Amino acid sequence: MSIVVRTLSEQIFTIVREQIVSGKLPVEQAIRQDALANELGVSKIPLREALARLEQEGLLISQANRGFFVRAMSADEAEEVFALRLAIEPDAVATAALAATDEDQRIAADALAALDEAAAGHLNDVAARNRDFHTALVRPANRLLTLQLVERLQVMSERYVHKHLEPAGREDRAHLEHEVLLEAWLARDAARARGLAAAHIEGTLSDLRRQLGR
Repeated sequence: MSIVVRTLSEQIFTIVREQIVSGKLPVEQAIRQDALANELGVSKIPLREALARLEQEGLLISQANRGFFVRAMSADEAEEVFALRLAIEPDAVATAALAATDEDQRIAADALAALDEAAAGHLNDVAARNRDFHTALVRPANRLLTLQLVERLQVMSERYVHKHLEPAGREDRAHLEHEVLLEAWLARDAARARGLAAAHIEGTLSDLRRQLGR
C-alpha cells in the first residue's frame, strides 16, 4: 500500500510542478488544496506529500495557517541558480562527452529530438524536455553528486527557462545552440562542448537579466 501512495505522490509532484512552471498556478494566491485534489482525482494526503516535496525543491513556500504558495521568481534567484550552473555544468558536460557510450549518445540525441518536438507543438513540455536534454549531457560522467546537483539546478531553472523563451525568436536560437552543443559532445570535443555549454547558460542569464529588470 505504501508503494502505491509513493507512486501516486510522485505523479502528483510531476503534474503540479508542470503547472508551476507553466504559470497555471499563480504566485499571489494560496494553493486551494481541496480544489486541486478534486481536479486531480486524488486525496489530500498524497497531494500534501507532493506539495511538501515541491517546497523542498524551492518551487513553493508555506506560511503558517495559510498553506502553500508558488515562490515568486526573482532576478537574485536567477543570478544564483545560473551562476551555480556555470560553476558545475560546463565541466560536467565536457567530462561526460569523453565518457559517453554509444547508448549514452543515442539517449542524448533522442532527448534533443524530444525537446524539438515539444517546442513545435507542446510548449508546456519544453522546460521538462530541456531539463532531460541537459541532464543527458551530464549523466555519462558517472559522478553521482554532480548529477544530483545538476538535476536540482535544472528543476530550479525550469520556470526561468520558460520565461526566457517567451519572446519571439528565442526558441530558434536555443535550438541552434543545442544543436551545435550536441554536435561537439557527440564528437567528444570536450573543450568545445565545455565552451558551448557555458556560452549557452551565460546567454540565457543575460536575457533573463533584461527580462527581470536587472
